[in-house]
Amino acid sequence: MKRSTKRFFGGVAIALGAVGAIGAIVMKGNSGGRRKRRAPPSTWARPGMKVVFRAELMPGRDASERTFRVTELLPSGRVLLDTVAGEHAEQEFEPLRKLRART
Repeated sequence: MKRSTKRFFGGVAIALGAVGAIGAIVMKGNSGGRRKRRAPPSTWARPGMKVVFRAELMPGRDASERTFRVTELLPSGRVLLDTVAGEHAEQEFEPLRKLRART
């Protein structure tokens, strides 16, 4: 192959690479480098709210003995309780009862 032919195909390869890179940026939809905000974790508990540990975690105790007050909701979705040490997840507690309107 002649030197001029090699240079021509080399230039074409570089141009196609540049077009591909620009196309990838456009297809990605990068709007000025802004990052999308993450949705806040679901707030299944709030400070001051009472939660009840599942009976499987505290066998032999009545529901009133398994009830504790939430002191803080952590960014991870876990909670700190008033008189219990450690962080606790939503799965450790009984599901919240939805109030029904009486008719």
